[in-house]
Amino acid sequence: MQLFLLSGLSGSGKSVALKVLEDNGFYCVDNLPAELLKGLIEYLLSAGYDKMAVSIDVRSANSVQRLPEILLHLMQKDLAVHVLFLDAKSDTLVKRFSETRRMHPLSDGVRTLPECVECERELLSEISNIGHHIDTSELGANALRAWIKQFIKLDRARMTLLFESFGFKHGIPLDADYVFDVRCLPNPFYDPLLRSLTGRDAPVIEFLENTPATQEMFADISRFVERWLPHFIADNRSYLTIAIGCTGGQHRSVYISEKLSRHFQSQQQVLLRHRELS
Repeated sequence: MQLFLLSGLSGSGKSVALKVLEDNGFYCVDNLPAELLKGLIEYLLSAGYDKMAVSIDVRSANSVQRLPEILLHLMQKDLAVHVLFLDAKSDTLVKRFSETRRMHPLSDGVRTLPECVECERELLSEISNIGHHIDTSELGANALRAWIKQFIKLDRARMTLLFESFGFKHGIPLDADYVFDVRCLPNPFYDPLLRSLTGRDAPVIEFLENTPATQEMFADISRFVERWLPHFIADNRSYLTIAIGCTGGQHRSVYISEKLSRHFQSQQQVLLRHRELS
């Protein structure tokens, strides 16, 4: 059986992600107490299901803190368990709850909304580093759906390298394992002919290809990743996210991320994401 376990902070997009899994043939259960997970798996196996997705979070109260222990037990069985954790910046979550006027699951009449978000983040801290982490702070629903579809199609037996471009003016991605700052490189933004383009467009690519510092930066980052990647694989890591940041996330970071993706795709399973272009 293939089991997708979905968790994360309230307001981070778990319902959107679960709907994508359901649309892709998974038997989905939302807000399941962690203690019931083993029983549900046994029942669905006996009923002939081979794909299921379960959302477990703080709505399950104290049982969510038993999830790492339960996951360890499940991974020793003949199950393909994949964990997906959705996250977002605290101010983004507060804004989403304020806009929708929904009650936070940890609201008790005493805590403020920001306090509820921070309390939830603390309760989920042990789970947040398990599996694949997605920061939805700057993502719309359609972009998140596309990212979840990519995640479903991955070969779980192989290491996945994820290259993600972003703009520092919008904040560092919460899901990054490594962050490389390329703001020191010449900026195509200051050329009026290139300003409206992105690092995917030929004139910007030509501009950066002809900049020695850009090629040196690419070579240094690729060498670093190549040097340490075997150690992450030996540590049984399934995912490694390399975030490349420039000022606005439109030109330099996009170009470097695209080039790194092409460089490593013959060696590893690669995902490419451009946060600000989403």
